[in-house]
Amino acid sequence: MSRTVFCQKLQKELPGLNTPTYPGDLGQRIYQEISLQAWQMWLQHQTMLINEKRLSVIEPDTRAYLAGEMEKFLFGGDYDKPEGYIPPEKS
Repeated sequence: MSRTVFCQKLQKELPGLNTPTYPGDLGQRIYQEISLQAWQMWLQHQTMLINEKRLSVIEPDTRAYLAGEMEKFLFGGDYDKPEGYIPPEKS
């Protein structure tokens, strides 16, 4: 049986992550308060940021930037979007 969490991103009870996906206190907070669905949404957004901004994840500044964006994306905040980004229409 999968564990459920009240997802802070999506504001509903959903299946949670199986294991912590990020180190430290932030990783523990994500594990306890973010659903698998919201985590998948973050991974897609992160990939878009990396590709559109041509980021190099081996750079410490890039990793720090992505960690900050991840926290804003998952827990609320004005997270970064690529220039010219238009969100898809909800159907």
